[in-house]
Amino acid sequence: MNAESGDTIHGSKQHEATIGKVAIITGASAGIGYEAARLFAREGAKVVVGARRQTELDALAVEIGECGGTAAALAGDVKDEAYAKALVELATNKFGGLDVALNNAGTLGELGVSVPQMALSEWENTLATSLTSAFLGAKYQIPPMLQRGGGSLIFTSSFVGYTVGFPQTAAYAACKAGMIGLTKALAAEYGPQNIRVNAILPGGTATPIGRTFANTPEAIAFVKSLHALKRIAHPGEIANSALNLASDLSSFTTGTALLADGGVSINRT
Repeated sequence: MNAESGDTIHGSKQHEATIGKVAIITGASAGIGYEAARLFAREGAKVVVGARRQTELDALAVEIGECGGTAAALAGDVKDEAYAKALVELATNKFGGLDVALNNAGTLGELGVSVPQMALSEWENTLATSLTSAFLGAKYQIPPMLQRGGGSLIFTSSFVGYTVGFPQTAAYAACKAGMIGLTKALAAEYGPQNIRVNAILPGGTATPIGRTFANTPEAIAFVKSLHALKRIAHPGEIANSALNLASDLSSFTTGTALLADGGVSINRT
């Protein structure tokens, strides 16, 4: 992966491991989800892309189709249980089943606010968007995976709340840490039925959400300095890690919190 251009080098084994799979990707209108949808499709997966913005999703589906891939788009709110069900129904009705789900949608919530000053409504909205949505995804994604004899369920978590604590990020950190607990419980429960469940933990990444935090030259320089690699990730780099978890190349990997964080969790320089 060239972090500047976003170009991806595909290995033949990884391509062969993903051909024929059906994947749902949420948060696909931008950032990591957008790059993951394009990458999964290039590697032969049929993708169902979800996010709130239908126009952006439709454009993504057209782009994938023009590049020889296959995609279907459905807009909605990941906090809505009916939407989680509808995404799965679209995958199964249009493509015949479900093999992979990348539950990537989420929100930072209200940063810079301490818990005593945080409104309950803000706490609940952040958890609903970033954690309850993961539960709802899994609730409807697991049954069709069982019908296929297995699958790969992936959640986009974070190093925040897991290896690092930042002040005034309580709701976001709680969501992302809770997602790792959900990952481990589901991995233990469904491992005997060949469903692998993993969380991917990006570091600082050049996404629209990431830029709301690092939105000045000084802030960007600070975020870069936190990482051992001294840079911010291109979202395509995180998509590469998600593809590995989605593919049969990670066939003996489950219950993990996979750090794709540029060394932010170990860096002290």
